[in-house]
Amino acid sequence: MTIGSSGMYVIAVVLPPVQAEFGVARSAASLPYTLLMVGFGLGGILMGRLADRFGVMVPVLVGAAGLGSGYALAAMAGGVGSFALWHGLLVGLLGSSATFAPLVADTSLWFVRRRGIAVAICASGNYLAGAIWPPLVQWMVEHHGWRSAYFALAAVCVLAMPLLALMLRPRPPAAVAAPARRAGAAQPSERPFGLSMGAAQALLCVAGVACCVAMAMPQVHIVAYCTDLGFGAAQGAQMLSLMLACGIASRLISGAICDRIGGLRTLLLGSVLQGVALLLFIPFDGLVSLYVISALFGLFQGGIVPSYAIIVREHFPPAEAGERVGWVLMSTLFGMALGGWLSGKVFDLTGSYHAAFINGVAWNLLNLSVVGLLLWRSTRRGPSSPLATGAAP
Repeated sequence: MTIGSSGMYVIAVVLPPVQAEFGVARSAASLPYTLLMVGFGLGGILMGRLADRFGVMVPVLVGAAGLGSGYALAAMAGGVGSFALWHGLLVGLLGSSATFAPLVADTSLWFVRRRGIAVAICASGNYLAGAIWPPLVQWMVEHHGWRSAYFALAAVCVLAMPLLALMLRPRPPAAVAAPARRAGAAQPSERPFGLSMGAAQALLCVAGVACCVAMAMPQVHIVAYCTDLGFGAAQGAQMLSLMLACGIASRLISGAICDRIGGLRTLLLGSVLQGVALLLFIPFDGLVSLYVISALFGLFQGGIVPSYAIIVREHFPPAEAGERVGWVLMSTLFGMALGGWLSGKVFDLTGSYHAAFINGVAWNLLNLSVVGLLLWRSTRRGPSSPLATGAAP
């Protein structure tokens, strides 16, 4: 996941030299990232379906080919249009998407007692990529140019990922013969939360959009916010790095909590705490307080997205885990994309990031309402529900 998630972060590093070389506006230079994220979300569903049918090794091999060819073709691009196309089609749709939803879903199928922490460790690879790749790529860009940096990334993906994929060849028992009952795990219901499969999936997707619209406000705009306050972009970048670093710790802590109280309760806890952190941004705008709140926000929100994979594993059939996790994670990515744009739009309309933070709180309340409804329905069904009995033994 750390190698495959490189595409999400390196585009921000090469954006200035790419813009300068192609002679385009900043909005046009940002198009590759937009297409990459759209491809990432849609590809998660496709790769999840492949993982359900053939095992996780197949999508990881596809991802290695997609990333390798995508980086190489982007390095040879003659304009921003082809550069953006290869990011959306190959780096996003067929590349990075293969190393998120399928790996998270597959990990959830291998573990029972420590399922939460296992998924959290796996999902931390995405944040780890954000800590490792930008400085490495920045160094390569400064010393060898962005095209050479992309060729180097292509070589790493093509050489390293297939070797790792071979170690992922075995299918998890839960996907082969569904022996979860023998392992002592609670059995998913054919009517999760007392709803149809489609309705339950849709509500989880709504929750995913809502929580990530709220999550995107600080993550996307903290640098601009600090600049507007007069602290400078460098301070904002440091806050963002602190936020992501704390997010890694948050994912691990939330994974351990998830093993004790289940996915829904962990998601509810994370959503409540994320809402508290968003509220703290409104009255406190000093430099020190923003560093503290940024760290708290990272600690509070990092475990939210992996909780969805645990919820799917607890309440839906194991054979459908890859595709269903792909749908929910696509919703979270859509929420991040919408939240980043919407926060900027609210700022343009009001001239204030305070209003944008309030907008984030409102979306967070929508997430809390959906998760609270699912928790109430699940608990009301009695002790036969996986959630009602807590984490799997």
